[in-house]
Formats: sequence, structure tokens, C-alpha cells
Amino acid sequence: MPKTRLNVSLDQDIADFAKVFAAENRTSVAEMVTQYLLSLKRRVEGENIEKILAHPAFEKAMQDAQLKLQDGTAEWHSYKEVFGE
Repeated sequence: MPKTRLNVSLDQDIADFAKVFAAENRTSVAEMVTQYLLSLKRRVEGENIEKILAHPAFEKAMQDAQLKLQDGTAEWHSYKEVFGE
């Protein structure tokens, strides 16, 4: 899906927090906002995402992935490597 630019004004302390939090979690502020809004959209539209989030295997996989991202042991692949041409 093509991306579009959206300018958001925040208090300086919130913007600083968001940048630090994103860096500590090896992501971007834009990705954090995207994930939050996507989750909000799904809830508003009545899509039930609780079942997959509550599944113990999913929760464990998410914890493992987060730990790898935080400690720098995640193995990164290019889009081409994952999806081909």
C-alpha cells in the first residue's frame, strides 16, 4: 500500500519520549504510530484480534521477537530475500 505523509504536532517531551522509545526498541516513531492506529482501527471496525493475541504460542513468539530486537540478535533480511522479486 502506498504511504502518505501526515504531520503531527506533539509536546516536546512526548516527541522526545517517542524518539527514545523507538530507538530502544529498534523501530521508528512512524511505525509505532502506524501500529497503534492499525490496532485502533481494528477495534473500531469490530475485528477481533484478541484471540490471536491471547494464544500462548503467539505471546511467546512476540516476546522472543522483542527480545531479539532489543538485544540486537535479530537476523535481518532484505525484502527481496523474503519475498523474491
